[in-house]
Amino acid sequence: MKKMTLEIPENIDLDEQDAKRFLAAKLYEVGKLSLGQAADLAGLSKIAFSEILKDYNVSLVNYSPSDISRDAAQI
Repeated sequence: MKKMTLEIPENIDLDEQDAKRFLAAKLYEVGKLSLGQAADLAGLSKIAFSEILKDYNVSLVNYSPSDISRDAAQI
């Protein structure tokens, strides 16, 4: 994995674990990471990661409307 350093303002209450989970959830949401990759980044199992997605308003089912329409047309 790549290592990155972020500078976060002192007045923001965010520790490293929270930042990793937030980033993992958002990268999963936009399709940049699979569920397993995002769980690894967050330092959680897939099940535990899937349970925290709601904390970041991220759906576990990550299909776009066009994907749903395409899949429905193949049935």
